[in-house]
Amino acid sequence: MDDIPLGSLYAALFILIILSGFFSSSETGLMAINRYRLKHLANNGHRGARLAQKLLTRPDRLIGLILLGNNMVNILAASIATVIAMRMFGDNGIWLSTLVMTVIVLIFAEVAPKTVAALYPEKVAFPASYVLVVLLKLLNPIVWLVNSFANLLLRPFGVKTDVVALERLNREELRTLVTEGGQISNDHQRMLVNILDLEQASVEDVMVPRGEIIGIDLDDDWADILSQLTQTMYTRLPVYRESIDNVVGLLHIRTVISKLSLGGLRFDDLQRSVRRPYFVPEGTSLTRQLLEFQEKERRMALVVDEYGDIQGLVTLDDILEEIVGEFTPEGRGRPRTMRRLDDGNYLVDGSTSVRTLNRQLDWNLPFDEAHTLGGLLIEEMELIPEGKCSIKIDSHIMTIVDIRENVIHKVLIKPNRVRNT
Repeated sequence: MDDIPLGSLYAALFILIILSGFFSSSETGLMAINRYRLKHLANNGHRGARLAQKLLTRPDRLIGLILLGNNMVNILAASIATVIAMRMFGDNGIWLSTLVMTVIVLIFAEVAPKTVAALYPEKVAFPASYVLVVLLKLLNPIVWLVNSFANLLLRPFGVKTDVVALERLNREELRTLVTEGGQISNDHQRMLVNILDLEQASVEDVMVPRGEIIGIDLDDDWADILSQLTQTMYTRLPVYRESIDNVVGLLHIRTVISKLSLGGLRFDDLQRSVRRPYFVPEGTSLTRQLLEFQEKERRMALVVDEYGDIQGLVTLDDILEEIVGEFTPEGRGRPRTMRRLDDGNYLVDGSTSVRTLNRQLDWNLPFDEAHTLGGLLIEEMELIPEGKCSIKIDSHIMTIVDIRENVIHKVLIKPNRVRNT
């Protein structure tokens, strides 16, 4: 190299440092890229994403190529730097070139390029993929040889170098992915998280309790039945004889509305319009029940326990509320179960779901055993209260203000101000 001008050596050294930075940034960018976004872009025809995805299917070959290129240019750069230093400083140039090249390579070929690639992986990885694919074809024999030795060393440890699929995320990891997705609106984040939570809740958490089921008793006077059909706010009603335990079926008001409006509805017409009842176990998850409603083309089901006794009624609306939030009382025909008072306290029906309270007020009341507020109070007190009394649950003071026939109807809740502000 004694005949090569210093200017040419400097130019070659500069180019080699740029190439070293290219390989370093390519490695970091490709390894730091979001695999799910990469798959999405590749499926939508992004050529750079497709090339990057192809390279990442064999990370051993990719790393082997990058390290091969990076080491070649770094060694060559160090050699050229040594020649330059010896020409300028003699024998002292050896240790001087080592010191200077260490700093230059560390800053300009490692730290700076890798930092940029870590911050903007797509902007680095996609353009680099075009070059790396070509280099992989040109240097494939050498890369294959190097990787064969490396894979042979890894095989006793059970390390697999083929990547055939993305890693699966569990529910909590998906929750984090959704909640930290900055481009998703808060409302959409909340709905997506609620969908993830459906599997953790069952129909008994959202059902209308047995004592609050409103239906048609066929043993009532026909005039009373007609009056109920005319004034009801529901579109579907269970039909039974004497009690809900003797359920006959489910009635959709639409099937009798025409005759009812014309005054020609008869008892036989009503009976023929009743559809066979649909029963579901109380432990059925909301996700499973949502799919069942879709498959069976139903919107209402009666919830039964292990003995077949009816415990409540669940509708498609009840499950959808778990995803999108409460519907308006007018739309559902149900009275408001929770009201915020002027002093900041809450007046809540005892039949209100504990899960609903937790979701709407961001509380953490336990609902592993009891599913309604009244049930939770009885469980915590370990007795049925005979009158007004108070208890503290999860730092919230709850006062029973209305109890009749051993059923808690109204509860005044004074929330923990420190925790919920």
